[in-house]
Amino acid sequence: MFPPLKCLPTLDGERVCLRQLRSDDVDALFAIFSDPAVMRYWSRGPFASIADAQDYLAQVDAGRDTGELYQWGIALIDDDRVIGTCTLMSVDRSGWRVEIGYALASAHWHKGYASDALPLALAYAFDKLDAHRIEADIDPRNAASLKSVERLGFRHEGHLRERYRVNGEMQDSAIFGLLRTEYPGR
Repeated sequence: MFPPLKCLPTLDGERVCLRQLRSDDVDALFAIFSDPAVMRYWSRGPFASIADAQDYLAQVDAGRDTGELYQWGIALIDDDRVIGTCTLMSVDRSGWRVEIGYALASAHWHKGYASDALPLALAYAFDKLDAHRIEADIDPRNAASLKSVERLGFRHEGHLRERYRVNGEMQDSAIFGLLRTEYPGR
């Protein structure tokens, strides 16, 4: 588990920052996670109501408070508007392993925002949490996400067939790993 925190640190990049999600982000969270295109490759279906987004934020806060997960909002530097999320989760302290997850509003795809945000979380995991290994679990049909992690140095390590059932459809999972010694710039 991570150290429990009352507030996540803000991690600043050039165009985006990773910052604590707040109650005034609920509408943005609903817009992101209710979009079927965004949720197409997730292990759960889209949000159906604003109450789903409120519950989700409560789960994010509870996970941070207990040290089970750190989930930041990806916010534009210019206006502090949340356009996605980036999460460190599934901590295995005995193996010094953590999983990364992320989502962007579809209006912000193909603009390089994930490439700006993910290194902030990776550096935090390696430098502040002393992670040895970071994993990404990606639907192999999600070509953009596969390219994003490969550009960051992640290696494809396995393919799990029909791992998730989402909206009545069985989905495969591609597992990627990045070791501290392989991370660019180390």
